Amino acid sequence: MNIILFGPQGSGKGTQARLLCEKFGFFYFESGAYLRKIAQDNEEVKNMMKKGILVPDKEMTSYLTAYLDKENLYDDIVFDGFPRTLDQYNFLKVWLTQKGVKIDLGIVLEISEDETLRRLSSRRIDPNSGKIYNLITDKPPADIDINNLIQREDDKPEAIKKRLELYKNQTEPLVGQMKKDTKVVNVNGERPIKEIQEKLIDLIEDFKRNG
Repeated sequence: MNIILFGPQGSGKGTQARLLCEKFGFFYFESGAYLRKIAQDNEEVKNMMKKGILVPDKEMTSYLTAYLDKENLYDDIVFDGFPRTLDQYNFLKVWLTQKGVKIDLGIVLEISEDETLRRLSSRRIDPNSGKIYNLITDKPPADIDINNLIQREDDKPEAIKKRLELYKNQTEPLVGQMKKDTKVVNVNGERPIKEIQEKLIDLIEDFKRNG
């Protein structure tokens, strides 16, 4: 069973994806982490990521398929951060079909722009450990001086709004097309983590029973 998880920054996709993988034994493909790994040996990708530029569709799909072929992974995958564009989605759909599998389910975690701004603008990084905290939902321990924590440039309101606009422009056409091909479910992402996870588990178990 292959699942694509959508949602704007701060929607909790990563958290929910990891929980689903623990529950069902899925493989978690997170495009950001994968690209950071590639960037260690690829200056072009490293520079694009530093500038906040998206890796072009052709290169991104090439990296993805090379990796999945190498690992012999085609099924029971949760995709997070890929596909980002309609072209990437159409490529993935055809490529998986050639492997004898398909995209089975799309899940869209919905949160408002205000909630995205609230969550992301509260993120801070400990420059010593690299650990990420959230001053609202995941506060640092008492022995950490908040004044020493760093706010990333892309977690400031102006940058967040640009990323949200990009997400909206890319994702809405993609999700619209996907709804013509397979089941897509919208889920309220502003509820507690446990409630969202229970909803997603129910969705997946229902799919496994009924298809």
